[in-house]
Amino acid sequence: MTDLLPIRRALISVSDKTGMMDLARALSARGVEILSTGGSAGEMRAAGLPVRDVADLTGFPEMMDGRVKTLHPRVHGGLLALRDNPGHQAAMAEHGIEPIDLLIVNLYPFEATVAKGADYDTCIENIDIGGPAMIRAAAKNHAFVTVLVDVGDYAALLAELDANDDRVSFAFRRKMAQAAYARTAAYDAAVSTWMAGAIGEPAPRRRAFAGTLAQTLRYGENPHQAAAFYLDGSNRPGVATARQWQGKELSYNNINDTDAAFELVAEFAPDAGPACAIIKHANPCGVARGGSLLDAYRRAYDCDRTSAFGGIVALNGVLDAETAEEIVKIFTEVVIAPDATEDAKAVFAARKNLRLLTTGALPDPAAAGLAFRQVAGGFLVQDRDNGRIGAADLTVVTKRAPTPAEIEDLLFAWKVAKHVKSNAIVYVKGGATVGVGAGQMSRVDSTRIAARKAQDMAEALGLPVAPTQGSVVASDAFFPFPDGLLTAAEAGATAVIQPGGSMNDDKVIAAADAAGLAMVFTGQRHFRH
Repeated sequence: MTDLLPIRRALISVSDKTGMMDLARALSARGVEILSTGGSAGEMRAAGLPVRDVADLTGFPEMMDGRVKTLHPRVHGGLLALRDNPGHQAAMAEHGIEPIDLLIVNLYPFEATVAKGADYDTCIENIDIGGPAMIRAAAKNHAFVTVLVDVGDYAALLAELDANDDRVSFAFRRKMAQAAYARTAAYDAAVSTWMAGAIGEPAPRRRAFAGTLAQTLRYGENPHQAAAFYLDGSNRPGVATARQWQGKELSYNNINDTDAAFELVAEFAPDAGPACAIIKHANPCGVARGGSLLDAYRRAYDCDRTSAFGGIVALNGVLDAETAEEIVKIFTEVVIAPDATEDAKAVFAARKNLRLLTTGALPDPAAAGLAFRQVAGGFLVQDRDNGRIGAADLTVVTKRAPTPAEIEDLLFAWKVAKHVKSNAIVYVKGGATVGVGAGQMSRVDSTRIAARKAQDMAEALGLPVAPTQGSVVASDAFFPFPDGLLTAAEAGATAVIQPGGSMNDDKVIAAADAAGLAMVFTGQRHFRH
């Protein structure tokens, strides 16, 4: 194996023709013979570049609507032959196989076809066969062959040739081979995942996930952990698709918390009014609706001002300057919104450590999708929690039915509880959270913590009584015993929303009736671990 090898013959067959002509010109100027297929060859020939059709190399025309064009020994032999193996050399001479030193291929746009909602047959037709076969062959033989699968690597190839007198180093060939195998793996993962959904297979025997590197992160959850951020290609609006207007690079924890904040605020449709969610360590410390984004932010902030410091703010509408002025009064890590006015951006411009992200849209909380989590020796896969409850889905189980105002707050509290780590308890009053208890081993403790936080805020704000007085409360799972429910009643809650389903439901309902509470069951749980 030789380190530096010249490129004398290149095969270019690309679906995405971005940058193809510039690269072909640069290679041709270096004396490289160019082989190509179909539309790629046509474009290069029309531009006056010398190009040889693969059909001329193989002696076979493209056939079957282009399905068969590169699957031929004179292509794969040219890619796979070991240049230092006498037997391989003899076989090439006997069968007229010419060596191919550079392969430039990008694949049929299968992922984009699926994303457009194409029908089954169209998706199948956009599964590339010849491309992956050539890529894998060239990557395997990277001791002698260079393979490029990403438009973004064209400039790196030319720089490599410039630096090495029109030769390519083994280190570069090996790096490109790894990228090539990653691309075909991701492509196959996309095909298999789509097909599992298309045929209604919820638990296929093998499950593959893939992503494209968005950025290498400074570190993970802690400084001793390496980390990176990958895109899954779904284009779901959020931190993965956002434009960052200012501020230093997002950290691992920033990305995780910002995603949690934006997914939560998306539960509140903009046409129903402005909403704001403030997140700290992936849990909401304040969520509210308001007459304006400014009002919504202030009401969310007043739920837990202490925890909001250094938090993430998510908005469901266009950030305006007035709201921006209020947000910068305390230290905030990230603000994410569908859009922001120029005046709002100007307000943030003076805050170098504050990141502003805009996404152009909100994610659909009802959309289907998969979520996965690694465990030792494997990973868990489940549907995204897109469960939604409306007033018509509620079952009143107490003697007193909730008032219309209570129902509105109960549904608000239920949406928030879905995004709070279990055991989750959320007090809401007038379209704003007033107490949140998250991640406790005991539901009673979550209920007490949320009430205590509300009492602390009442003292800080100079309120005569805790804001949980006259509130409603949501529990992400059933109350196994009356104690948690009664703790909420002691804090001043007047209505309760919970899934129901406990062996002790009758006792819990009786306790609610004795306390004068209204309670509804949803029949749906929202554990979040």
